[in-house]
Amino acid sequence: MELRHLRYFIAVAEERNYTRAAERLHMAQPPLSRQIQQLEEMLDVALIEKGSRPLRLTEAGEFFLAHARTVLDQVRDLKAMTQRVGKLERKLSIGFVASTLYGELPDIVRRYSERFPEVEVTLHEMMTVEQMQALKDGRIDVGFGRLKSEDPSIRRILLRNERMVVALSPHHRLVERQGGLRLRDLVHEKLLVYPKSPRPSFADQVLAVLGEANVTPGLVTEVRELQIAMGLVAAGQGITIVPESVQAMHHRNVVYRPLEDKHAFSPILFGVRHMDRSPELGNLLAAVYSIYDDLGIAYTPETL
Repeated sequence: MELRHLRYFIAVAEERNYTRAAERLHMAQPPLSRQIQQLEEMLDVALIEKGSRPLRLTEAGEFFLAHARTVLDQVRDLKAMTQRVGKLERKLSIGFVASTLYGELPDIVRRYSERFPEVEVTLHEMMTVEQMQALKDGRIDVGFGRLKSEDPSIRRILLRNERMVVALSPHHRLVERQGGLRLRDLVHEKLLVYPKSPRPSFADQVLAVLGEANVTPGLVTEVRELQIAMGLVAAGQGITIVPESVQAMHHRNVVYRPLEDKHAFSPILFGVRHMDRSPELGNLLAAVYSIYDDLGIAYTPETL
């Protein structure tokens, strides 16, 4: 059995059609069919139900599909890690969601670079779902994101949970409330959520928090990015929910009020390839905890 057999089978299983799978693989259909037949002969088990339209996998086929994907993910990880070890220069490519720039990420990167000046650090702004694919492709080595993932090829370490706050126009009626706000105070409000795409995103996280509190805003408007949401808030066109670190984005026409609901928080997650134990990543994680110690931020330490 070769890796190409796994790639061929995954394409057929995902497309549920030999013709489309062949087009995806840039090959003719008859050779593809023979390769799948050869794979079944090697395994001595049927992976695809004979004569099914559309194509359906057998129970063994479903099992093989899940593990074939894992194997190919691990091969990609191995390739990326081996290439890193084989290079003379040391590099660290970091993906991050935009909101983390208003928190501790700049301090973390600065401290890491001070401790390891020989490592070339590059930063790439990307959504959490984009980070997942970039990790698999080897385009980044680590991602700072906010969404959990069930992908077995990616390990997500919880760094901390960040409280959510409400961003409002200074003239909004809720500004007059003393202390913090509760999610139920946002019923009937015009809520701006971001980013509009790709999904899932922080927008879905906010909507899930509201849903858990049985709160339905009066109107939900999706916008492309955080800066647009804040601009519309400043213009009095709605409110938005953001991580508390975004308060560092000072705007004369935006004020913030904390959310007091216990579940109104957004996690900050450290994502790496599951098999990656490179020293650069361990040193970066140590820099995270060092900054947290300096700032008195509570966390539960983990190791790679």
